[in-house]
Amino acid sequence: MLWNDGYRGRDERKMDWKICIFIVIFCVLITGCTSTPTVGTGTLQLSSSPSGAQVYLDNQFRGYTPITITNVALGNHILEYRYSGYESWSTTITVSSDSSQVYTALSPIAAAQSTQQTQDISSQVTTSPAVSQAKVTVKVNRNPMIIGESNLFSGTYTGSDNVVLTLYGTGFYSKGVVLANQIKPNSLGSWSYTWNPGSSLLSGLYTLEVSDAQKTTTDSAVFNVIGGGVVSIASSTASAANGETVTFSGQCTSGAQNVNLVLAGPGQFAGGVDYGTFPVLADKSWNFKVTLDNTMPTGQYVMYVYDVPKTSSGNVQFTVGFT
Repeated sequence: MLWNDGYRGRDERKMDWKICIFIVIFCVLITGCTSTPTVGTGTLQLSSSPSGAQVYLDNQFRGYTPITITNVALGNHILEYRYSGYESWSTTITVSSDSSQVYTALSPIAAAQSTQQTQDISSQVTTSPAVSQAKVTVKVNRNPMIIGESNLFSGTYTGSDNVVLTLYGTGFYSKGVVLANQIKPNSLGSWSYTWNPGSSLLSGLYTLEVSDAQKTTTDSAVFNVIGGGVVSIASSTASAANGETVTFSGQCTSGAQNVNLVLAGPGQFAGGVDYGTFPVLADKSWNFKVTLDNTMPTGQYVMYVYDVPKTSSGNVQFTVGFT
């Protein structure tokens, strides 16, 4: 009997150890299952034209464009822009661990739709006094503008605040630069500003946005800056006979949208014959084909090319009547 009791004691001690080990393993598993995984975040850089649009992310107001929103959970989100006088814009975006940029140009509400909305509001609000809305306009004096020139911006404003000028473009102006924020219209509601950027300006398209201090009214104007580049030209052949076709082509990196071709040579071409203007394509190339007239005198010719307006030029020589 004593031997049997000792044997049962050892069995009970072994059973206690097994129970303890089971409890430890169970706690580890529970801890691993209930731990919260680390959720990554990303950054959104949001902008619009016009700027100052209300930004809603997943139906929550986050501020006005341009704006940078950090610590955005990875995955899909609903982004919406709202701006008075413009159609609301929304889309589904996917946020990754990198910085995401979203830009859109808002569309003005159609005149009929805007009128209907105004009538609807008027029919609903009958006790409020009429309130005059501030309005701003802008125009650009030089378009295109040549690098090194100054440009006059002007317009009207019916409000009581100062006028704010913000310029968007290439290089230094890619994210928008406030040119002036203390322009006071005169007694007639007119304002003006002379811009002198100097020769460091880059060619390309620029957008001037004008608003009041609270951005309740805006207007914008787009203009082209030309210069600081080259215009090249080459011919498909160095010598051609009358009646043959010669192709002229090249590159224009000055920012011009068109090039002008002028042919000079003997006889009636002594003073130069203007062949017209031709578009610069998206890859900055241009081309023109001409069939040589049978009446063209034999001799040496020069085809000149200029960007429009003339900030840069090039030329190429070829002969007519010798093959």
